Amino acid sequence: MTTHRIALIPGDGIGREVLPAARAVLDAVGARHGVRFGYDEFDWSCARYLDQGAMMPADGLDRVRGHDAILLGAVGEPGVPDHVSLWGLLIPLRRGFAQYVNLRPIRVFEGLDSPLRGAGTVDLVVVRENVEGEYSEIGGRLNRGFPTEMAVQEAVFTRAGVTRVLDYAFELAARRRGRLTSATKSNGIVHTLPFWDELVTEWAARYPDVGWDSEHIDALCAKMVLEPGRFDVIVGSNLFGDILSDLAAAVAGGIGIAPAANLNPEREFPSMFEPVHGSAPDIAGKGVANPIGAIWCAAMMLDHLGHPEAAAEVEGAIATLLAAGGPRTPDLGGTGTTVSFTRALLELVS
Repeated sequence: MTTHRIALIPGDGIGREVLPAARAVLDAVGARHGVRFGYDEFDWSCARYLDQGAMMPADGLDRVRGHDAILLGAVGEPGVPDHVSLWGLLIPLRRGFAQYVNLRPIRVFEGLDSPLRGAGTVDLVVVRENVEGEYSEIGGRLNRGFPTEMAVQEAVFTRAGVTRVLDYAFELAARRRGRLTSATKSNGIVHTLPFWDELVTEWAARYPDVGWDSEHIDALCAKMVLEPGRFDVIVGSNLFGDILSDLAAAVAGGIGIAPAANLNPEREFPSMFEPVHGSAPDIAGKGVANPIGAIWCAAMMLDHLGHPEAAAEVEGAIATLLAAGGPRTPDLGGTGTTVSFTRALLELVS
């Protein structure tokens, strides 16, 4: 029996509702595959910020450093600015644990229509650089409140930071359908994106079996809507990957089903898995939150921890349940609840 220690951060809003669903699925499939999970739950959240003035304690990273993985529900609450919650919890975890790959698989499941008519088969992965790029901390504000007020934000692209995410993306493409698309905007951004393009070209030579192309981000967004089935692996900077992954999730049927993994590929630190949907305060507490994103995150975590068969079983159960017309939550056009979907899924994996 293999045992893994998981740090649970339910967070805010529907995060507290979908994480128990993911945990129940993990325990059920784990029992069938000889995997046991131990959990430590942390109250790090906007509620904690409002009560104690910090999203997490000063020694938060040390408290979870020894865990095998982190499973997070959602972060965000009205009354707490988004930059406070992001920079107080998610970004310290991502950067403190060198989770430099943000991985977002996108799939249109049978039985779940894409909002796009005739979208066809959509099965792609967005690989987002996760710790530098446009989301650097370099910059500041000057002359606040005066007519000359200004803000400066510096984008940071390093050879080491770009090439390590390119390694991951090209290797992933080689294991999939052998096609990679790089998101750029080198016709308008004169320094960082030409540098990105040069590194993509240089690194592509190391992967001769992977076909690749480069698309400007604006055209790429349009093509993802018009021809989503043409893409396999898309790699982009922190900002571009963020935008593309949410767009792709909408193409696939909604962000309620979309998972994300913040990976430290070298496994020197714990990786973190979180659904894309956010805290959704408008439906929090109503019992109708879609648990698919969190459950799919659990499957990604299983794969990362070395249990690909168990991971495939969970993802296959999601596909089977949707194809069979099983319960689905209101965001997918149904009348099901978080609990009813989870119970139906547990019947398939128990």
